[in-house]
Amino acid sequence: MSSHDPATGAPAGAPVQSGRLCIACILSSLLAACTVGPDYVRPSPPHVPGFVRQEAAQDNAPQPADEAFWRSFGDPILERLVGAALLHNHDLRIALANYRQADALLGQARLERLPTLTANVEASDASPDGSNYQAGLGAIWELDFFGRMRRAMEAQRAEAEASAADLAAMQVVVVGELARTYFELRGLQEQLRIARVSAHNQLRTQQLLEVRHQAGVGSGFDVDRGRAQMESIYARLPALEAEVAFAAHRVAVLTGLPPGSLIEELESASELPAVPAQGIDAGMPGDLLRRRPDVTAAERRLAAATARIGIATADLFPRFTLSGLIGTQAMDAGALFRRDSETRLLALGIDGAFLNVGRTRARIAAADASAAVHLAAYERAVLGALEETENALIRVSRSERELSHLQHAADASARAVAVARARLDGGAIDLLEVLDAERVNLQSQEAHAQGLMRHAQARVLLYRTLAGGWSNVTTRVPERVSQQMKEE
Repeated sequence: MSSHDPATGAPAGAPVQSGRLCIACILSSLLAACTVGPDYVRPSPPHVPGFVRQEAAQDNAPQPADEAFWRSFGDPILERLVGAALLHNHDLRIALANYRQADALLGQARLERLPTLTANVEASDASPDGSNYQAGLGAIWELDFFGRMRRAMEAQRAEAEASAADLAAMQVVVVGELARTYFELRGLQEQLRIARVSAHNQLRTQQLLEVRHQAGVGSGFDVDRGRAQMESIYARLPALEAEVAFAAHRVAVLTGLPPGSLIEELESASELPAVPAQGIDAGMPGDLLRRRPDVTAAERRLAAATARIGIATADLFPRFTLSGLIGTQAMDAGALFRRDSETRLLALGIDGAFLNVGRTRARIAAADASAAVHLAAYERAVLGALEETENALIRVSRSERELSHLQHAADASARAVAVARARLDGGAIDLLEVLDAERVNLQSQEAHAQGLMRHAQARVLLYRTLAGGWSNVTTRVPERVSQQMKEE
């Protein structure tokens, strides 16, 4: 008993089947270059002449954004916190999982271009002639004549790259937020320290007022005035203590820990880390846009949306599938896999779904609209990046000027308090003038501490907007995607 091709009646394995298989493969290769839909062209960003140089003049030349900006502050606690956040922050873990999902879908899209294999084994006794045994190995392969599957893989590759950029952008956000909150914590602790010193000094002054009043030298008005000022200073302490605790909680959560985990470690007040004296070179807008991962993510999603237009357009044409089967069939299990029990099949299928032209054109219109949305989103990301950088440059410059004035004010108010106390001891002025000088000094010292905090945070924000120096941290995942692109 010889096996025959059910489609042609020719003996199985006849040259006609091999010839047709070769012809199909050659035809598939020739038509592989036919890919419908628009080819993606990276949009040109808006032309701008360059960033306005807003930073104050420095003695040293501005430096490019640091490779790991948090190290420039020379604070080992901050460095350790950043390292913990990069490993354990939950937003980063979510972004990493999203990237891994996109990467897995890219691998799936790559495999979709290969034949799908099937295997079956069956035994039955429903036949009138007795039992029937068969086993087979089949394959079905979509011949990508019009590039539908190529566009699908192109879209998924762009999505994987966008997801990698999202991960990099989240790293920038998390580390920037951690550094900003850490400086806020240190600034609040300094304000709390100043307030406590002032409260202690005011308590001593109040005790002096009461002694003078009891001795008949001072008046009840002086006592009440002093007590009002002392209670006002003490009233500030609980609010500052709460804000310190809130900042410590935020730092802990950013590093992936419960809110109260770092209270003991961070409760000891520490001076604000020194801000580097050198300015930062923002470079040119084109350099910024290449560094900003959020801009990269928006551009990659535009590329994916463009590829999906090709996927929808390919549905205007028929889908061709090449299927094959090789197996064995016999009435006796022992006769399986003998030469005369072989079965073979080669078939070319055509999907007629392309006849639904109206539905397909609606999907194409939707894909066109989606691409327009992503183009606008990309342009918005570009302009947003430029705006953030210009604003950050201005903020650093203005906070530097502000800090200079606040430093002078704090120094002058401290000298005024010392002079006022000396003149009070000499009887040249009354106590109300001393109280007023102490009030102004407290305000000046607190304002200076706030200015230091704002200046440090402005520097952090500038690093964040420049996305400077994140290559050592953020490029491991994008490089993996790039390597996959090279292998395609």
